Amino acid sequence: MASSSSSSRSFKYDVFLSFRGEDTRKSFVDHLHTALQQRLIRTYKDDITLPRGESVGPALLKAIDESTIAVVIFSKNFAVSSWCLDELLYIMKCREEMELTVIPVFYDVDPSDVRKQIGEFGKAFAKQETENVTKAELWRRALVAASNISGWEPKNVSNGYEAAVIQNIIDVISDKLLSSNSDIDEELVGMTDRVKDLISRLEIGTGGLRIVGIWGVGGGGKTTLATSVYMKINDHFQGHCIVDNIREESSKHGRTTLQAKILSTLLKTEVRVQSEEEGKCLIKSRLCHSNVLILLDDVDDCKQLEALAGSHQWFGDGSRIIITTRDEHVLRTQKVDHISPVTLLSQDEGIRLFKKHAYNEEEPLKNYGILALRVVSYAHGLPLALKVLGSFLYDKDEKEWMSTLDRLKDIPDTDIVKQLKISYDGLKKVEKELFLDIACFFRGHPKDNAMEIFEACGFHPDIGIKVLIQKALITIDRRGKFDMHDLVQEMGHYIVRGEHPDNPKCKISARSDLQDRIMNDIM
Repeated sequence: MASSSSSSRSFKYDVFLSFRGEDTRKSFVDHLHTALQQRLIRTYKDDITLPRGESVGPALLKAIDESTIAVVIFSKNFAVSSWCLDELLYIMKCREEMELTVIPVFYDVDPSDVRKQIGEFGKAFAKQETENVTKAELWRRALVAASNISGWEPKNVSNGYEAAVIQNIIDVISDKLLSSNSDIDEELVGMTDRVKDLISRLEIGTGGLRIVGIWGVGGGGKTTLATSVYMKINDHFQGHCIVDNIREESSKHGRTTLQAKILSTLLKTEVRVQSEEEGKCLIKSRLCHSNVLILLDDVDDCKQLEALAGSHQWFGDGSRIIITTRDEHVLRTQKVDHISPVTLLSQDEGIRLFKKHAYNEEEPLKNYGILALRVVSYAHGLPLALKVLGSFLYDKDEKEWMSTLDRLKDIPDTDIVKQLKISYDGLKKVEKELFLDIACFFRGHPKDNAMEIFEACGFHPDIGIKVLIQKALITIDRRGKFDMHDLVQEMGHYIVRGEHPDNPKCKISARSDLQDRIMNDIM
């Protein structure tokens, strides 16, 4: 009945409840079941879920097979029922063979009584032992194994208040369900190796606080990578939280809203923050002893990090912070432990990602392979461009593909430009001028020669060039020449043309004449 591996199992239920009905059906189990339903957790409880007319035994065993988690509620009279013991035996078998998660709850019974079969629990088991000699040893092993699993003793949690205990159990179940679905999505092209590398940089389990930043050009896959890692490792922490779109949210609602989100999510209760300083104090005082995982996505200002993760002393031992940004400077000022430059897709990865969005199986394009290669070459490994163009071209014919490719030579896609231009918009005026000059004239030229021209123009280029590099807008190649991503350069040309829409060559010509005059003066 059981499958040989968890990967081939079909999960119909999130939780299977195993319990002795006469002890807990109308009390603890009823309250637990209600709370699970309210959280939209699919739960199997035999008196409610069992279809009429089915044999009890096979239906229950099948439900265990189809569940992600089994919650076993041990009570004093649990062992009175041979059926409960058989059910436990099968649950523990599924735990061993199919990685079923088992959560024991010791309701009005001590775990040691279950483990050693003593006390009131032991008396009930002794009766079963005399009546079922052949099964007694198997039951005993299952009881020992289950009682050795870290579980819940309601009488010792939240001063025994049942509602609070159940809420804690529900929170743990929710976290386990989230982590059980956190394997790297196979459709996320190129993520497997990148995720493994970043996880190794986080050094989970080594203690202390470790902050890792993911830095790179807009649309390069930073958020996808960070989220994939977060989903893969969040079950290692007492609490976890994603704060996304920080650049935009901070601008619209302020940093106190983001502080409140972190506190409310990790403390599992609504927290209001009156001021930024209060938020800093609350994060430090409430989380300094907690092992947490926090993802801070799209940070673009040092003040955001100061407000959300201002010090290594704010979080408890073993905590991990992941930051994504387009600006390396914000990571340097925060003194992060490791910076991972985002790696763009290889040509093979680009082809796979593009096909995922562009290939139409119902109406396949005759020359799809050739045309797809042109698009992939144009995108130059940028995931955003491959997704945007792939989705746009999905239902287009060959003539329309050709028209799109021709148009891109003169007019880049506005959705792609919009994302890339975010970094440009954050520059000072002199830095914008520097970037446009490099995009229009100096890509592929030696840095040293260009710097003389920039100095003559009064750009004070040393600091400006540093800023452009940190914002992932330009690079210096091994030969000491200026370089940048093709689409970033195209974005620069788009901006220059936009300054003179009626005569797009005017601005470039004017800039070119200026550079020529300065070059002649220097020479």
